[in-house]
Amino acid sequence: MSENVIVRDTGFGQDDWNAGPDGADVLDLASDANIDDIADQLPELRMIRVDFPSFADGRGFTLARLLRLNGFEGRLRAKGHVLADQYAMARRSGFDEVEISADLAARQPEDQWVFRADWKANDYQSRLRARA
Repeated sequence: MSENVIVRDTGFGQDDWNAGPDGADVLDLASDANIDDIADQLPELRMIRVDFPSFADGRGFTLARLLRLNGFEGRLRAKGHVLADQYAMARRSGFDEVEISADLAARQPEDQWVFRADWKANDYQSRLRARA
């Protein structure tokens, strides 16, 4: 495997994104990007990829939430060092999918990601309510 793998609630898949002819409808953001700097671009964008330089860098989750709160309705993708254990948080913060390397996919197989795909029910608050 040399291609990156796209993770969705249904498991691993190929990248099905088709950018516009000039690629202007896609934006790659660093994890330390400032939403105010791109707010005027949000209506024209169809996809934003947020970089995760390290699994310990959670700024991308905050960025995703801020993008959604600022009205971004397009496809939102976490890209880079996101672990299977972080998938539910990625989905709850607003990401539609996660792009990981083939190497990471080999170390953390599809079943580990799918196990966390029921992200709406399997969060801390839901578990507490179920026990009460």
